[in-house]
Amino acid sequence: MKDWLIGAGAMVLVLGTSVVILWWVLSDPASGGEARPAPTARAEPTPGRQPPADLPEGAVWLADLALDAGTVLAEGSLLRDVRAVGQDVTTGPDGLLAARLTVDATVPFDVVAGELGDGAVVRAADGGQATVVRTVEALGRELRVTATGTVEVEDGSLVVEPRSIDIGGPNFLSQANAALVRNFVTIEHEIDGLPEGLVLQDVKVQDDGFRANLQGENVRLTP
Repeated sequence: MKDWLIGAGAMVLVLGTSVVILWWVLSDPASGGEARPAPTARAEPTPGRQPPADLPEGAVWLADLALDAGTVLAEGSLLRDVRAVGQDVTTGPDGLLAARLTVDATVPFDVVAGELGDGAVVRAADGGQATVVRTVEALGRELRVTATGTVEVEDGSLVVEPRSIDIGGPNFLSQANAALVRNFVTIEHEIDGLPEGLVLQDVKVQDDGFRANLQGENVRLTP
């Protein structure tokens, strides 16, 4: 009987130890430990897309190519939260060529305000509009102007056209001088530094800047 009790106790101890080890392996530490990394998501191949029949020898073809960058600085132009997606990308002696390329990027307000100069401020306004505040000189006087307007795409440029202009004082005075200062608070911004062939399609106002969408075909990604 004594030997049986000893054997049974040993079996219970082994089973308990196994349960503890299994629990330790399958669980993550509650705090203070390093959790196991989550499984990495794999991009699924695009169905139905085939390499070009005339792919040159030594070239590489990619059905899809995606790039994410928090900040991009090119040719003096600063962009934030850049997302570029290319399709039918071919590499060769002349670099990378994307049959289709879509780029979404944020143009910070201070980048646009810097083009206006004179301590200008650009910020988001209600209704998807943008507000420009700057000091301008008109009729020999300096005026602090606040203009709010809609954001549009015109000839590939980001344009903020004032709908209301306030220079302080009575409303009739602001209306009378609006024409004099309109050009000073109208924004026309071209997004530089991106590959040639991309055309601005849409712009929306966010809290941190202008969110731009650009698209193009047969865009060369490298010089």
